[in-house]
Amino acid sequence: MADTTSSIEIDADPAAVMAVIADFESYPQWAKGVKSAEVVTEDEDGRAGEVAFVLDAAPIKDEYTLSYEWDGNRQVSWSLVTAQMLKSMAGSYVLEPRGDRTEVTYKLAVDLSIPMIGMLKRKGEKVIIDTALKGLKKRVETLG
Repeated sequence: MADTTSSIEIDADPAAVMAVIADFESYPQWAKGVKSAEVVTEDEDGRAGEVAFVLDAAPIKDEYTLSYEWDGNRQVSWSLVTAQMLKSMAGSYVLEPRGDRTEVTYKLAVDLSIPMIGMLKRKGEKVIIDTALKGLKKRVETLG
């Protein structure tokens, strides 16, 4: 599985960006296609360990659970636990301070249960990443 990657700069510090990323219950308000997100388990620091999602982003409708690993306010990565349509998913947000801004890099690799040409899959990943980064930027900067 090859990663698809994209970055964006957000007018906020890494802690403010990570606070929005970690607020899963609010995802339906800004993450296009996410109908619900519910924290199933938490780690010892009180951050989400596993999160159950309901996604309706045509052509993909799925219910899936992701497992999260946190590295302070610098990085969060996730991997697929269970799903209906998805065969695998791995991704991460990496946050780099840039003065009073934060560069956010989103990496994603998705594999569906149905066959799909690699080029189309990468294009789909790119659309997901770009939509998520724009939504994250708008949400963080609106709250800030």
